[in-house]
Amino acid sequence: MTGPQVALLADGRRLHLNHGPIDLIIEAFGDEAERRAAYDQAIMRFETVLTELVAELAGLRKPAAAKPRSFQGATAQRMERAVCRHAPSFITPMAAVAGAVADEMLAALCAGRLLDKAYVNDGGDIAIHLAKGNMMKAAIAGTGHGFCDRLTVRATDPVRGIATSGWRGRSHSLGIADAVTVLAGTAAEADAAATLIANAVDLPFHPAVRRFPACELAPDSDLGCRPVTVDVGRLTPEEIAEALGRGLALAEEFRRNGLIEAAALFLDGEMKISGRVALDLAPSIATTHISRELPNA
Repeated sequence: MTGPQVALLADGRRLHLNHGPIDLIIEAFGDEAERRAAYDQAIMRFETVLTELVAELAGLRKPAAAKPRSFQGATAQRMERAVCRHAPSFITPMAAVAGAVADEMLAALCAGRLLDKAYVNDGGDIAIHLAKGNMMKAAIAGTGHGFCDRLTVRATDPVRGIATSGWRGRSHSLGIADAVTVLAGTAAEADAAATLIANAVDLPFHPAVRRFPACELAPDSDLGCRPVTVDVGRLTPEEIAEALGRGLALAEEFRRNGLIEAAALFLDGEMKISGRVALDLAPSIATTHISRELPNA
């Protein structure tokens, strides 16, 4: 594995940082000198993010409990805090890794800087900074809508993190959701909650759902030998509604308990929405998974 890679994209405004599985797009808005100083800070912090995580990987793959464990790295600590809120449900800090990296990098980017707004996009899990009076629009890929939809987050909203999970994504899922997008106070919190809600969108033992033990697909998976979804066949409208209803019930519970601000759940072209912020979109569209393309802020 090569070391950290740093590049400014062709538009001259977005910073691309890559190291192993971590792939970030960063953009800051404001005074040019402040932006450049912020980018220098982010580059410096990025030098050790992955090596810090690897050093504590064994512990990060173990299930969390209500009492946070002690980790050395700042990103690992963010991961642990995000998942402990969901104990005793089975969840490991790895469920929040992408969001926590985005949060950590955003903190480094903004430290001591005067920026109007900024974002760190870690493969679709996004941490957001908004100074007073500012807002940000993120490109979203709505099921059946293409990439034309936008989600708006304003400085007055209690949302600074957006994350998505589902069986079609990069990580394995225990459920059958095509996508579950969560808006929360941090990207790590959104990441952990999206994982659990996507797991809850499910039809256990349904013959149209193919599953394999996670350990057979990835021997070092934090999910052990739990069966993860690899394919979802044809479902009836009633079955789709049942699966989405299970996920929606958990999303509503999380929202009542202050764990998330909003969630949008998608399965086979159908959707369910929990929370006000997720409805802050153009007419007739809803929040779904954040595009793997870059947000047009």
